[in-house]
Amino acid sequence: YAGWRKGIDPEPERIAVKKRVFREALAAGVPICFGGDVGVYSHGDNVYELELMVEYGMTPAQAALAATSGNAAILGLDDRGAIREGLLADVIAVEGDPTVEISALRRVRFVMKGGEVVRSS
Repeated sequence: YAGWRKGIDPEPERIAVKKRVFREALAAGVPICFGGDVGVYSHGDNVYELELMVEYGMTPAQAALAATSGNAAILGLDDRGAIREGLLADVIAVEGDPTVEISALRRVRFVMKGGEVVRSS
């Protein structure tokens, strides 16, 4: 966002174009996955990207699916992406419903990774 102060400065054309292209891709049925290795946000701050996906036109449920089963499908990882017997899964529990309010993912209360509880509050 290169110095643009959201909510303070007028929206730059480059941001308006990103939103428009994202919405067009979504409307056209283009599979949209979550994440990347470009260093936009620090590890653990991924919720910012999910919030932008919602701001740009996805429902919170669509964004949550993009980050889970959507990524698995796009990457051909049939052994993960859902909570089902026989699949690999790391699990989190949050305060609130992220399929209604994506920012609920900021309120992580429980984490299970590789079958081990690593956080419980």
